[in-house]
Amino acid sequence: MSVERNTREIEGTVVTDFQDRMSYGGYLDLDTLLSAQRPLSDPEHHDELLFIVQHQTTELWLKLILHELGAACRLLREDQLAPALKCIARVKHIQKTLTEQWSVLATLTPAEYAQFRGVLGNASGFQSAQYRAVEFTLGNKNAGMLRVFSSDAHAHALVEAALQAPSLYDEFLRLLARTGYPIPASVLERDVTTAWTYTPELVPVFTEVYRDPQTHWAAYETCEELVDLEDNFQLWRFRHLKTVERIIGLKIGTGGSSGVPFLRRALDLTFFPELYAVRTEL
Repeated sequence: MSVERNTREIEGTVVTDFQDRMSYGGYLDLDTLLSAQRPLSDPEHHDELLFIVQHQTTELWLKLILHELGAACRLLREDQLAPALKCIARVKHIQKTLTEQWSVLATLTPAEYAQFRGVLGNASGFQSAQYRAVEFTLGNKNAGMLRVFSSDAHAHALVEAALQAPSLYDEFLRLLARTGYPIPASVLERDVTTAWTYTPELVPVFTEVYRDPQTHWAAYETCEELVDLEDNFQLWRFRHLKTVERIIGLKIGTGGSSGVPFLRRALDLTFFPELYAVRTEL
């Protein structure tokens, strides 16, 4: 079937009657999804829709990241390393998409944002329960953050569950112990509700892995995948910082934080410090 007059004919087999069939919009519940963007500025500011879509799409990607990290943790507990790595690989691609998204928000100028920033009140990305759950699942836990979600039972439960559960790194280290690596008992029995901190006793374990990758390929590959996760997360944090700095400078954040200085301190937070420390030993 050729294209004539720059018009493509609809093939006869294409379904067009959806009275009793599942449609694209029905499957994705697009009526609900596309009605969730409700700008509050009055008169409505042209750029508020950009701001809302940016953050809503971020939340959708965070939902998928949590889905994949949760599966990866479960698979590590079941000693199924290969499928766990597949989940981690998908998360890495999502992270790259999230980082690229900042370039869209960066098209918002300070003057444009100032015209509708007031309608946000104290709403801030700092209050994203899914972001905090991702951070906790990767090991950067902070029980004090639960206070932010005290007025939202669902969000509080999500973040608290991530706080109470072993992190991805905890599950990986437990798997290594089960397969014969000399992981210290203090690591295996640690309080998983606390933030992971640098544990020098692990560096010799990883040094052995990195000095002979072929013998320890499964562990070596997983270590590098985790390093990728942290690198990607730090790039996201940095891009967030620079986008905020570009749009509001050194103003106080809508959620009450110091804004850019607060975001800058996040760059000092780490997930897998031993996997970076081992590089100095090689």
